[in-house]
Amino acid sequence: MTQESGEDLSATPREEPTSEEVLRKVANALVRPGKGILLCDESPATMRKRFADIGHYNNEESRRLYRQMIFTTDNLGESISGAVLHQETLHQRSDKGHLLPMQMKYHRLVPGVSVDIGLSPLFGSEDELTSLGLDDLTERCKEYKANGCHFSKARCVFGINPNTPSYSAIMENARVLGRFASLCQKGGLVPIVQAEIFPVGYHGLDRMQKVTETVLSAVFKYLNDYQVFLEGCLLAVNMVTSGNSSTWKCSPQDVAMATVTALNRTVPPAVAGVLLLSGCLSEVEATANLNAISQFVGKKPWPITFIFGKALHGSSLRAWKGNPENVKIAQDILLEKAKDNSRAALGPYK
Repeated sequence: MTQESGEDLSATPREEPTSEEVLRKVANALVRPGKGILLCDESPATMRKRFADIGHYNNEESRRLYRQMIFTTDNLGESISGAVLHQETLHQRSDKGHLLPMQMKYHRLVPGVSVDIGLSPLFGSEDELTSLGLDDLTERCKEYKANGCHFSKARCVFGINPNTPSYSAIMENARVLGRFASLCQKGGLVPIVQAEIFPVGYHGLDRMQKVTETVLSAVFKYLNDYQVFLEGCLLAVNMVTSGNSSTWKCSPQDVAMATVTALNRTVPPAVAGVLLLSGCLSEVEATANLNAISQFVGKKPWPITFIFGKALHGSSLRAWKGNPENVKIAQDILLEKAKDNSRAALGPYK
């Protein structure tokens, strides 16, 4: 519920959410204090790898059971505002016959959907990528709305090496994200613009911060070009860390200073909120960094919270192992992880 009106955005709104005011209300509801977003948009190929790690088979039914376990967790809505779904999940039903997006609403979670449909090599680059999924997005937004979704997410990724990210890759992916956000807002969905720089490599914290600032500057240039309503738009971005192979292992306080500085230099105050990705970080590292960023004393004109996937439900998946007898144990672990990150987003977590 929004603090001002007490409106329950997990229920079907009385009016079709196409106006700027409704987009603003949904965006604000997703970044309420102490609440974050759960990423459950793994593709079948990604789920195959996750299930292989726990010795479980991968098919649509096993994926349905896993997501049912997540979305039937009691009290999850106290720490999580919404969840990003894979398009497959929109049509799956619980054992009781409820569509999973409706099951989410019973637990006060706002349904969202990942709208990009994969990555494609960028011609002429050094193995750089761009995202696909804009061609029929206008029509798909109508379908997502009909399926109960209130927000959407698209992702573009960037790698760091001596020659990347290149100027052409930065500008092409920023253009894709700007176009995505514009189309989704016109379709009545709050866009989460995910610009993610992978922390893979030998680079230090300074290089990661500079690349993050360069990418975000280009992204907001195109959001402006496409006349995106920033008060009804959210940014999902990596925490600024050194590369995972770097000899410099930065502290949570180092991460906090570099991340908040990069955001202040590039993100307009009008943006409804900033969602921090866990990337390749472990569950403990992601929560510790989030806590340090929340406690960082400095200008933060937007709400900052988390949008975690594996860092939230990785331990829960390992506890579940595809066994129905383990559902309650897995749910308890998921709920505790959600509470930990909720406290970290507020700053008092230890």
